[in-house]
Amino acid sequence: MKKTAIIYCENHFGTMDGKTANGLIRSSGKYQIVGVIDSTKAGMDSGAVLEGIENGIPMFANIEDALLNLSSVPNQFIYGIAPADAFLKEYERNVILEAMKQGMNIVNPLQEFLTDDEQFVQAALHYGVGIEDVRMPPLKKDLHLFSGRILHIDTPIVAVLGTDGAVGKRTTSVILEAALQAKGLKVAFIATGQTGLIQGAKYGVAIDAIPSQYITGEIENEIMKAYDDENPDIIIVEGQGALSHPSYISSSGILKGSRPGAVIVQHPPMRKMLGDFNFMPMPTVKSEIQLIENFSDSKVVAITINHENMTDQEIEDVVVAYENQLHLPTTDVLKHGSDKLVESVLAAFPQLANRQKKALVN
Repeated sequence: MKKTAIIYCENHFGTMDGKTANGLIRSSGKYQIVGVIDSTKAGMDSGAVLEGIENGIPMFANIEDALLNLSSVPNQFIYGIAPADAFLKEYERNVILEAMKQGMNIVNPLQEFLTDDEQFVQAALHYGVGIEDVRMPPLKKDLHLFSGRILHIDTPIVAVLGTDGAVGKRTTSVILEAALQAKGLKVAFIATGQTGLIQGAKYGVAIDAIPSQYITGEIENEIMKAYDDENPDIIIVEGQGALSHPSYISSSGILKGSRPGAVIVQHPPMRKMLGDFNFMPMPTVKSEIQLIENFSDSKVVAITINHENMTDQEIEDVVVAYENQLHLPTTDVLKHGSDKLVESVLAAFPQLANRQKKALVN
């Protein structure tokens, strides 16, 4: 039975910085989400806010409001914001301490580790609760350098990259995973960020918390664990940031460590400046594709659209324009589904057809 959890996302639910909360509302294999705290949307349904479709998960003004309306205290309190500075504000510290006082265990996705903070450590002991620092890296003696083992496997690997942070790479990855499974394929998903790990990904590592010399080795190691444990038909690797982004090295590590045969690129056409770096203009999807293919041996096989600030007609127009100009299948998986992505992946890896046939026979 899943542990219950409430997500804290004050003033950010449904926005770019609320991506951890947004992702958990869309998909959570590990926890049963019972509510979201965001006083600016209190009383609303979180599904209606995020997707326009109610999901029965309510929004609350604060912890007191949540506990007054829920039938029991949630097991977990998840900090669901992904701020650029990655540090808690003073009032947020007090909110987390209140959650601990109410008997909730803390799930912390920030680079600021609460288990290194004496106030939080003492509070956890006093109230008998736990703290999980999701981004806490393994000890250096347990980290992996790139070994080259991945060079000797023939399992198709697809990476879902993007043109910026928080454009929907993880969401597209999860939707593609489900779609390929529905085709009878055995799929392994490799999470590379904190949200995927909180969602319950079996394989993965928060790579932006890993020393740079170990990033490629850690990605390779997670892929090899999936390969050894499950012998999957195909492996999907979640992207982080963007290869072109001046503040991230994540995508270069993903490309080097996973060596994908195919790449899907996610892009928000209406975003003019980089999300947390509004002094830098967004790259074009064409320039990102060229960069990825020049940087690696990987081939971009499809484009996915993040429809923020777009009307349905604008989405349709962009899909047509990209397909005409770039000659790549293009879709918005939340609006139009993932059929084009599945077709692109199957075309990129013809050997998967035999795997499908075997699955159907069995």
